[in-house]
Amino acid sequence: MTTQLAGLVHELIDGPHHAILSTVGPDGRPQSSVIFVKDEGDTFAFSTIKGRVKTRNMTRDPRVSLVVASTSDGRYVEIRGHVQITDDPRNTLGQEMYDRYMGGASHPDEPGAERLIVRVVPDKFTTFVP
Repeated sequence: MTTQLAGLVHELIDGPHHAILSTVGPDGRPQSSVIFVKDEGDTFAFSTIKGRVKTRNMTRDPRVSLVVASTSDGRYVEIRGHVQITDDPRNTLGQEMYDRYMGGASHPDEPGAERLIVRVVPDKFTTFVP
């Protein structure tokens, strides 16, 4: 990734944005979800729960597309890549995301939920800057 592209990607994710994750369903059709996403430098992380549709899709087929669009000026980046999934039994990432995106509100209690951290490892970036 070039320095200029890296700067744009990190700026979009660190600023006010909407993020949409698309996974591949069992029938080959896309399935999309709005998510909270965190920039980790070389990867982009989000929290989810084992058993959700997107999680089942990513477990079966790790290819994803993540679109991050600025809420202020029309710029966006699409990150195509694959995911790495790890357990998050203490829901540390989920609470961190709620702190950042929900003004410090407590993450909702989800008894029995098996929390996961998903990291998107980029393979390709496409950007739009009006």
